[in-house]
Amino acid sequence: MDALWIVLALLAGGLLGWPVTAGILWLARSADAQEQSRNQPGDDGPEPADQPQDLVVADAAAESAAASAAAIQPSTGLPAGVLRGGLVIGFLERLAVVVCILTDQPVAIAYVVAIKGLGRYPELKDTPAASERFIIGTLASMLWAAAVAVLAKWLLLA
Repeated sequence: MDALWIVLALLAGGLLGWPVTAGILWLARSADAQEQSRNQPGDDGPEPADQPQDLVVADAAAESAAASAAAIQPSTGLPAGVLRGGLVIGFLERLAVVVCILTDQPVAIAYVVAIKGLGRYPELKDTPAASERFIIGTLASMLWAAAVAVLAKWLLLA
């Protein structure tokens, strides 16, 4: 019976953590979108008369082009904030956290976080959006795995 709880904990911690983490990242994205829409300048009236309309359109087009160029990571072709291999890394990370807790080695979770952070550092230092997603996703993923492992451990001791 103990082996069954361990296998279920590994499966629940590893596989079911993906929809939980994706949901939390979706909530964070929604909150960011709402905050950005509130911070957008409203209709403050007509454009100043001293600036010709064609310059205003050219400025808007330049800003749009710069935003589009910044939205694509040149090295991967992925949208900004999306890190390669995140699904697989998250699955392995959650499995490692569950194993660490079930084997009474919670300090080893720090090694998992350190390895993940060092491995992602080059991507994270250049992309603030990716850094934010990395932190939110890592915390959500690890909290899910830890909760599953603690529940399994409690069931094993009961």
